[in-house]
Amino acid sequence: MLRTILFSAIIGIVFFTAEYFGFGAILPKEKWFILAFFFTLSILQHRILSFGFQDDNDKFVQFYLASAVIKLILCMVFVAVFVYLQVNEVVSFIITFFALYLFYTCFEVVGMYRNLRRDLKP
Repeated sequence: MLRTILFSAIIGIVFFTAEYFGFGAILPKEKWFILAFFFTLSILQHRILSFGFQDDNDKFVQFYLASAVIKLILCMVFVAVFVYLQVNEVVSFIITFFALYLFYTCFEVVGMYRNLRRDLKP
């Protein structure tokens, strides 16, 4: 979970730095909401997967698939709500959203791969 906090802080620093150097017009105004959403979603997914690791690793696949479905549904709801609320820069919002989606997904897969590799060693 500490890695998730650090990863989100690094992305927050990148957002802040982009605003400071004048690249803030590229990013949507809702970038902090998107970052908070993915941080919360990542923490939720971490908690769900930790339940899968508790008793035995046989349940891990079920918990991982459940967390992936929950993540997908929550992402669709998040985008739908913001598009319904008529975000000013829809294209910029969607590009930023899916860029962060890819960053967080890659981050979670790498973290999960490290945990699984560590647990599978004899």
